[in-house]
Amino acid sequence: MAFDKILIASDHAGYQLKKQIIEKLPKIIFEDLGTENEESVDYTDFANLVAKRISSNNRLYGILICGTGVGMSVAANKYSNVRAGLAFNSEIAMMIRKHNDANILVLPGRYMHIDEAKRCIDNFISTSFEGGRHSRRINKIIE
Repeated sequence: MAFDKILIASDHAGYQLKKQIIEKLPKIIFEDLGTENEESVDYTDFANLVAKRISSNNRLYGILICGTGVGMSVAANKYSNVRAGLAFNSEIAMMIRKHNDANILVLPGRYMHIDEAKRCIDNFISTSFEGGRHSRRINKIIE
């Protein structure tokens, strides 16, 4: 996977995990699009920030984090050219790249330890889209 940087954003429920990810993965260039603390915010605002940018630039990839990951996934996937996949473990993070060509990794901030988050990110950035029969399926999503 070739990328310039990874856009990252969270709501209040994902803030602590986002902060730990940025601190514990210093070799990755992150562009932090917020939020800046644990005060209640709307997850959709942050999903929109990341998804809009990725929708218009196929060299960008993103990470979104909210409490369960579901809200961010739903909000991000409304954009064209965005395939946001929710991963609760590192194997799923690999499969969303391999089979779904995901360009946004969504993590459940309230249910994931930093060690598993690091494994998810490692698998996400190191796995390529497999193509083949999966391309046909992705094309049906895009249509």
